[in-house]
Amino acid sequence: MMKITLFGLFGSLMIYLFATAPEALPDQTAATAGRCNFEVTALFDGVNAINDAARSIYTKRIVGGGKEAGLKFGEDWQEPGVEKGPLPALFLRLTAARLETKPPQLGLYLGSDAPINKSNMFTEEQLVGFATVEADRAPVFSVSGQGRAIGMYPDVAGVAPCVDCHNDHEDSPKTDWKIGDVMGATTWTYPADAVSADDYFATLEAMFDSVEEAYQQYLDKTLGFAEPVTQAQEWPGAGLRILPEKAAFMAKVRAQAAPALLNAFLPHRPEKSEEMSPCVF
Repeated sequence: MMKITLFGLFGSLMIYLFATAPEALPDQTAATAGRCNFEVTALFDGVNAINDAARSIYTKRIVGGGKEAGLKFGEDWQEPGVEKGPLPALFLRLTAARLETKPPQLGLYLGSDAPINKSNMFTEEQLVGFATVEADRAPVFSVSGQGRAIGMYPDVAGVAPCVDCHNDHEDSPKTDWKIGDVMGATTWTYPADAVSADDYFATLEAMFDSVEEAYQQYLDKTLGFAEPVTQAQEWPGAGLRILPEKAAFMAKVRAQAAPALLNAFLPHRPEKSEEMSPCVF
């Protein structure tokens, strides 16, 4: 039974990683999964893996490749008549906004000690946690005064477009960023310190959906551009004023997130205890 349960949960995870429209858990697996609990850190690791993949692909392939094709990106992208797309940090904000509309009550916030937008400045309390994140380059977990679990992950500059944007921006308080620098932190919050397997998969799905909806907002914006932007299976680049269709973008996100998601899932196997069901894998 334990092997069947593990296979069912693992198979369900693979569906969420690679299926365009995730299927419901089989009845037997769902019944067993509903009695299994995971530490909230497993959930944070999972959604952070999805976010990392989405931001990396959007920054490098959409913003980087898009600029080569003549597309523009800026903070004023939503203004009427402005033919631009969202900057990577704003793409994350769009994702966070979509996530807020969904049931899991998962919070997402991108902050820094040297942000371009002052609304992203860490509070004094957040700066304490960030000092450890920056020094150790590893996530820090805590609990808020309201009892919400918190996971703060380092936001590392991994691609040139991100570094160049911050160094060139007129409002940037820091202009000597380099690839590999910890530019800030991605913070997740959740109202409990444990999550059922059902909620774990539902929250992964909500995160994928939020990324997809954020990207769709950009695609919708391009429909009003004076110079058309083709939506296809290809990606933008020199001479290619195109954007990948939503399905193509999300397939890339799922594929890139897959290894980290598996690592997030497997080390957090539920332990047998009086409080948790006997789902020992």
